[in-house]
Amino acid sequence: MRIPPDLALTLAAVIDEGTLDAAARRLRVTPSAVSQRIKTLEEQLGRVVLVRSKPARLTDAGAAVVRMARQIALLEHDALAGLGDDAAARTTVPLAVNADSLATWFLDPLARLAERHPVVFELHRDDQDFTAGLLESGTVMGAVTSRERPVAGCRVSPLGAMRYEAVATPAFAAEWMPDGADPAALAIAPLVDFDRRDDLQTRWLRTHGVDQTVPPRNFVPASSDFAAAVRAGLGWGMLPRFQSAQALGDGALVLLGGPPLDVPLYWQQWNLRSPLLDAIADEIVTEGRRVLRSAA
Repeated sequence: MRIPPDLALTLAAVIDEGTLDAAARRLRVTPSAVSQRIKTLEEQLGRVVLVRSKPARLTDAGAAVVRMARQIALLEHDALAGLGDDAAARTTVPLAVNADSLATWFLDPLARLAERHPVVFELHRDDQDFTAGLLESGTVMGAVTSRERPVAGCRVSPLGAMRYEAVATPAFAAEWMPDGADPAALAIAPLVDFDRRDDLQTRWLRTHGVDQTVPPRNFVPASSDFAAAVRAGLGWGMLPRFQSAQALGDGALVLLGGPPLDVPLYWQQWNLRSPLLDAIADEIVTEGRRVLRSAA
C-alpha cells in the first residue's frame, strides 16, 4: 500500500482551509477534483480519512496521512533551501502554543527565526493541557505543552515553569476580601476564568478549601483581555508575573496571598531531522528557558 503524496497534500489543504471549496481555491482546482482526490485516497487506503463537516474533520487514519503530508512539505523546504532557492523554499510551519505564552514570550523567537529563514508561521492557540492533541492529529509540527510524556513520534525539551499568582485590584480586595482571602470571602468573590477548561483559579481555590463550584465566574477567553478584566475589577484571577509585575509595582494590583501555582511547560516537536525544525526548536527552547522560572 502506498499513499500518493499529491493526495496526502490535498487532504492537508482541506484541513487547513476547513472546506473542500476553500481547499480547491488554494490548490487552483475545482471542488469536484478535490472531492475525487479524497475519494481516491480513501479507496486506496480502505479507510475513511475525512469527516465532511463544516469545518472538515480528520479521522484517525486521516490524521496519519496529514502528518505525512506535512513532513513531505518540510523535507521539500529543506531540500530547496539546500539548493539555495530561498524563494521557492518559503514554507508555512504550524505551531501550537498556550495563550499566556503567546501573549508574553513566544513571538520574539519566531520574529528572529523569520529574519534568518524563509518561513511563516500558522499559530494555533489552545490551553497548554490540550496543545499536545494538535501534535497527535498532525495539525501542528511543534507545541508548547504541559505534557511531559512525548507524543508518539515526537521529542520533548523542558522549557521551565510559568508561575501564576492570585491578584486583584485594591478596590476589589477591599470590597470582597476586607479580612483577607479567607475561604468565606473566596466563596462569594467573583473570579475571572479564561474559559470553561481553565482550571488555574479552581486549583487555587482548592488550596484554600473552597468549593470551586460556588464562586461567580466571568469568562474572558483571551490572555491580554483576561488580564485587563482583572485590572478592571471584574474579579480576581491567576496571572503570570509577566503580566502582573508592572501593575503590582505601581499598586494597580495586589497579591491575594496563598501559594503561587507553577505550571511546567515543555516544547514537543516531530522527531524528524530537519534543519528548519531544529532551528525553530533551538530558538524557542533557548527563549523559554531564559524567561521562564526554573521548574526545579
